[in-house]
Amino acid sequence: MRIVDRRLNPGGKSFSNRQRFLRRVRDTVERAVREASRERAIEDLENEQEVTVPADGAREPVFRHTAGERRDFVLPGNRDYVEGDLIDRPTGENGGGGTEPGKGGGQEDAFRFVLTREEFLSIFLDDLELPDFAKRGLVDTQKLGVRRAGYTISGTPANLSLGRTMRMSLARRIAMGRPKHQVVERLEQESAVSSDQDVAELLAEELRSARARRLRIPFLDPVDLRYRRFERFPKPVAQAVMFCLMDVSGSMTEHMKDLAKRFFMLLHVFLTRRYQRVEIVFIRHTDEAQEVDEETFFRSTETGGTTVSSALVEMDRIITARYDPASWNIYGAQASDGDNMMSDNERTRALLQDKILPRCQYFAYLEVANSNEASPISYFGGSSLWNAYAPLSASARNFQMRRVSRRDHIYPVFRELFQRRESSHTETAT
Repeated sequence: MRIVDRRLNPGGKSFSNRQRFLRRVRDTVERAVREASRERAIEDLENEQEVTVPADGAREPVFRHTAGERRDFVLPGNRDYVEGDLIDRPTGENGGGGTEPGKGGGQEDAFRFVLTREEFLSIFLDDLELPDFAKRGLVDTQKLGVRRAGYTISGTPANLSLGRTMRMSLARRIAMGRPKHQVVERLEQESAVSSDQDVAELLAEELRSARARRLRIPFLDPVDLRYRRFERFPKPVAQAVMFCLMDVSGSMTEHMKDLAKRFFMLLHVFLTRRYQRVEIVFIRHTDEAQEVDEETFFRSTETGGTTVSSALVEMDRIITARYDPASWNIYGAQASDGDNMMSDNERTRALLQDKILPRCQYFAYLEVANSNEASPISYFGGSSLWNAYAPLSASARNFQMRRVSRRDHIYPVFRELFQRRESSHTETAT
């Protein structure tokens, strides 16, 4: 017999049960999320996700009788079997279970459940990490926090400070000379045993005075009450800016732009998991560069040649004007088909090496190609821009570049760029 309580648990208990279940089947759920992400659109990463795991991985604890013990069953609806009969396991289309019935049976039962947005993203991005957290500054006062600010004489009962109240009471009683309980008991005992009439009268008068003072000076007075005081204060938050650079010349096809958009969206989702505030700057370029909005960035088309250095010059100008590297964590992502004027390659490499990379936490170059071209995860280039950037990839720690040609390889390439690596030295967050 299996007893499963599927009632809704009050008081948030179901949340802890859900977390316990996810920890128990974490390996299986991670594999299911990886499989689901292959077919899932980047736009759907912010939504809930239904995943399927084998039923064996979701088995619940059961109580069983001791091995070898004889026990009887009462099963309803039985008209064909008596005690001692052996029951054959159903095979073929009439049994065997599984997500898809087949002639051979033996299919594995599946358990389906829905992951929330936070659970899906937590597993989806769990083993990824930003390459450099050393400059993750806490700046920009956009949130208000609450902190302790001493004590006050008025407040709600929930904020009453018992320790501070009793100290104030003790100080008041000492200052006003309130007799202690032990003093009153001593006077009562001495007055009762005294044989001298004059001494007895003095003790009685002193006892009356002590009792009167205890009544006039209470043990706890309203003036002793102290309440914890709280105040709101500007709370710094971590902030980052993400620069999206893309070539929009005639050589960039819609397929290439779609690959770039998917990579940019994945990077944005990743950064929002690491920073409380993320701003996006879109810079498109042909032979000239300009900052545009998202709709123009992905939809508008341009004609003309390709001068990549113009985009880096515009990025450097915007950083200088609006994003102080001391206060902002700057990330750059550039997408291009690799075409660039040969005369511009040297200037492009110099701008990236001397102006951009020293200010950036991380810069990723994604070279996009048509689906019928080379392997999506290739490290050899051949394009003009790839050859110009190749020396920086070997020498700059915060620069990486990859090449993709198919949608289903965007996520594997992204994981390569941001996989967790063992640091060779200790970095301290500021």
